[in-house]
Amino acid sequence: MIVDTVNTPEKNKREKLLNFVDIEVMKGILEAFSGTTNLMANIVDVEGRSIFSRANFNKSCSFCKHIYSLEGGLERCRGAYKRYGKQAALIGEPSIFRCPSGLVEWAAPIIVEGEHLGSVICGQVLMWEPEDFFWVELREFNKDLTTDFAELFACVKELPVISPEVVQSASYLMHIIANYIMKAGWNNFTQIKEIAYQQALLHEEIKNRNMLEMGLADRAAGYSLTNEQKMMTKITLGDAEGARGLLQKLLADIMVSSDKDIDLMRTGVIAVCVLVSRCAVDAGVSMDQTIATNRVFFDEIYRQKTSEGICHQVQKLLDHYLESIATLNERPTNGKVSEIKRFIMENHRENLTLEMIAGAVYLSPSYASRLFKTVQDCTIMEYLTAVRLEDAKRLLRNPMYLIDEIASNVGYSDASYFTKVFRREEGITPTQYRNLQRH
Repeated sequence: MIVDTVNTPEKNKREKLLNFVDIEVMKGILEAFSGTTNLMANIVDVEGRSIFSRANFNKSCSFCKHIYSLEGGLERCRGAYKRYGKQAALIGEPSIFRCPSGLVEWAAPIIVEGEHLGSVICGQVLMWEPEDFFWVELREFNKDLTTDFAELFACVKELPVISPEVVQSASYLMHIIANYIMKAGWNNFTQIKEIAYQQALLHEEIKNRNMLEMGLADRAAGYSLTNEQKMMTKITLGDAEGARGLLQKLLADIMVSSDKDIDLMRTGVIAVCVLVSRCAVDAGVSMDQTIATNRVFFDEIYRQKTSEGICHQVQKLLDHYLESIATLNERPTNGKVSEIKRFIMENHRENLTLEMIAGAVYLSPSYASRLFKTVQDCTIMEYLTAVRLEDAKRLLRNPMYLIDEIASNVGYSDASYFTKVFRREEGITPTQYRNLQRH
């Protein structure tokens, strides 16, 4: 026995078609279509072969079943389906044609991501009442298949006669339905692949960590805080690749620390989502938009029953906000604001002044102030303070650092002034904040 292991483009396309479509769902749709319109429909691959089993041929009209039963009839029909399906794909819309047996059919192309995977074939029908010449023509079309035309003629008399307008409407209806179902299947297939890929990255991150350090559990909290701050910086600056890489590290931390407890993991992921959305707001995304977006994604996260599904949703959330930030940064004025924010992010530990910040982006202090206030809805110095305090809060969660050290590390030479600013903005002192984090 010889086994065909060659992967031809046509074979690959058929496999894609079968992967993306739910056979039972599509069969039910076609049966409903036939019951409503009295028109028969089938789905074929790019070679003209049906995606349904031979047992489903009883859904074909009597004329087609008779042609299929004749020697060479099925092959002839497949050739026509292949030819007219390709023609329909080239024009991107249904193509009405006269089949090799002389009757009217139409092919509606199934196209996914620009690739033609198959067609919906619908028919047979008559678009006019048969006249004497029609029967002569029918004999001529089918003389290579049979010399006994009695049954063939009887089958034709069962076919519906419909107007060109109905043919056109029915063809577009099946085109829309088939491609909608295929698109849904493609999205599901793509999501499964994305989840598998992201999980591979997460498992690789965990594996590397286990190989590098034995004390992973003791290290996780501090490590997460460091990468948390780095990720927030990357998001605010619109560094998509850097943000995604750091998110993987944070998710790996959460997976390890949650110890397979799905509820605990979900809680950790929600906390990361809040951080991501805060960064989006800092980057200029509107608060109303952020609240609406978070509501949708949080609902999805709570619906997920696996760690893979939960991680996939937070990754989608990050991509959504990165895209929003990139769109904002494409505006000419926002580009300068992004430069100011980048400079502050990278230099906030220095003794910065408004003049230094404006000079770094080649703007006058007054113009830089007006521009930043208009786009960001806060002053440059207010933004600098917010960045410094976020950095300070990260350090305060680590008991190794003294308050004086933290003040110096985030750009305040005077610890008492740092405490005053922290209390003014946060409502509590740095020491009180640290104590709250321990509970």
